Amino acid sequence: MELDARGLKCPLPILRTKKALASMQSGGQLRVLADDPAAQKDIEAFCRQTGHELLEVQDGPGEGVQTFVLRCR
Repeated sequence: MELDARGLKCPLPILRTKKALASMQSGGQLRVLADDPAAQKDIEAFCRQTGHELLEVQDGPGEGVQTFVLRCR
């Protein structure tokens, strides 16, 4: 599943991520695209607090965009 959170500012990327993960089965993967500079710190903290696993962080696609891959707990 993919969530495009580009153009959204804190806290919306995390709120949308939380909603997407809630609709997924355990072990499913969610790919999140975000361009909010705080997104990496926020997603890392969200995963620590909720038990979801942050599998990967990559730059791109595009300038200022990061891709996060999470595994649903």
